[in-house]
Amino acid sequence: MRKIIKAAVPALALTAALVPAAAAWAAAPPRLGSCGTGQLCLWRGGDFTGARQTHELAGVDIESCVPLPSGTTAASLANRTGRPVTAYQSRECAETAEFRTYPTGSWAPETPYQVRAFKIWER
Repeated sequence: MRKIIKAAVPALALTAALVPAAAAWAAAPPRLGSCGTGQLCLWRGGDFTGARQTHELAGVDIESCVPLPSGTTAASLANRTGRPVTAYQSRECAETAEFRTYPTGSWAPETPYQVRAFKIWER
């Protein structure tokens, strides 16, 4: 019986060590960035970190290519505009490079490419 208890103790210790870490992860979902209603928010870094740019419908022509400022890219975004938004790898919104459309309410902590331009679409 003693051998069984000794063998079980390391397994219990390992399980006990993993439970708090798993509980902490489950209790703390990834933190979303700050992005107001009606805004498209773009962050330079992944996981909504780094410099943030915000754009609203009032300052953007619908269905027009909006390049980010020269030398600027985004690696995460939130679309709270109420309209679909397409993010482009190309500064000219060229569809020969990567692009992806994000429906309203989308939070993307990691875009699959560096975003250099976007279009906000009519519904």
